[in-house]
This record gives sequence, C-alpha cells and structure tokens, in this order.
Amino acid sequence: MNLTNQVCAITGGAKGIGLATAQALLARGARVALLDLENIALDNPHAMSIRCDVTRAADVQSAVDQITEQLGSIAVWVNNAGLARHRWIPDYTEAEIDLMLAVNLKGTILGSQAALKAMMPHKHGHIINVISTASLRGIPSETVYCAAKWGVRGFTQGLAEEAAAHRIRVTAILPGGVDTAFWDDASQRQAPKQLFLKPEHIAHGIVSCLEMDDFCVPRELVLRSLDDSDFSVKPE
Repeated sequence: MNLTNQVCAITGGAKGIGLATAQALLARGARVALLDLENIALDNPHAMSIRCDVTRAADVQSAVDQITEQLGSIAVWVNNAGLARHRWIPDYTEAEIDLMLAVNLKGTILGSQAALKAMMPHKHGHIINVISTASLRGIPSETVYCAAKWGVRGFTQGLAEEAAAHRIRVTAILPGGVDTAFWDDASQRQAPKQLFLKPEHIAHGIVSCLEMDDFCVPRELVLRSLDDSDFSVKPE
C-alpha cells in the first residue's frame, strides 16, 4: 500500500507505540486519526484526535463516523490500545481482570468489527492488531494479560480468514519488551528496560507491513530486541 493520503486510525494513540506509529505514518503522507481516552497533542494538519473508549461499541462507531466524515474512507486501522496490571494471581481484583479483558480483548474485537464493516464496501484495507509475545507463552505476574492476548491472537487468526474474502489484509504484531508506560506498575518484576525495544521500532514494523504489496499478507510479525532472549548463551 502506498500510504500517501491514506486514512489511518490508531487506538491508544496518545503515547507509546500508538503515538510513534502516528508520527511514522504522517511522515509518509498519510492522514491519521488518533483515538484515546487521553488528550492527544499532535500539531499536524493531517492529524485529528478523538476521545474514544474502545470498550464501548458506540464510541468506536462514532469514531469511525467522524473519521469518515472529516478525513475520508478508512484504509488502515491499528488496534493498539492495551494495558496491564502486574500481579500475582491471588492478588488480582475482579475489577482489574474485567478491565484488562475489556480493553485488550473486547476493545480489539470492537475495533476490528467497526473497521471491517467500514472497509468491506471498498474491498480494500489493512487491519493491524498489536498483540504481544505474551500471546506465545505464560508469564508470571502477567497471567491475566496473557489470557487476554492469547484471546486476541486467536481472534486475529479468525479475522484474517474472514477479511481475506473481502480483499482486506490482517496482520498481528507481537512485540517483546518495549520501553513504554506498560511497565509502570511492574513491582513484581525488575523490567530490564535497557534490553527493550523503543516504540519507534514497533512503528517501523507496522509501517513496513502496511507498505508491502497488497497481494502479500504478512500474517504475523514477532519483534524482539537482539538482547531479549529466553536463554543465556555466551559466545565461544
């Protein structure tokens, strides 16, 4: 896809991976809508911000309507909104469990649903779901987050099959550790941020997938830093 003048929507666009992706897309000439509960300050005539709760279908559909009216037909939708609460399993409150499942899983489903319906009449578009390597393995103190992300990965695989019939591409992006606010309450784990990727690395991966020929579908991209390893291996 040539991103020039393409209309792109990003949930969780106020900071971190979402904001970095918005900046990368704008640099390529795209028109970008950033959706978030927080205020978004991005001084660019080709960008707009919308207050949106991704766990509410009415909010998501209202965002689609506003984007279509002000920027045009949506070509790219990035489901990036997500959050975690780092706890040992006995310590999670019901409210924390509900929040993580709602934002990470339900929010991705609602965003994908709205994006797919908007793209289907045009038989063109690309949905990107930012998931996590937490969808590949269970991680202590991230169990509920893992559960949500495993659900998102399964949903994304089914979405890709349905969307392909309408000539719409779907890609799962699975970042490893990224230096964002995700780790702010990770008191149970010492997050080795010096080993982490930056949001700009993930943004680059997203844009690279979008810019592939439309006939090619990058179904899943795992991104980890070179030093983010499951095993300690010393060179000989």
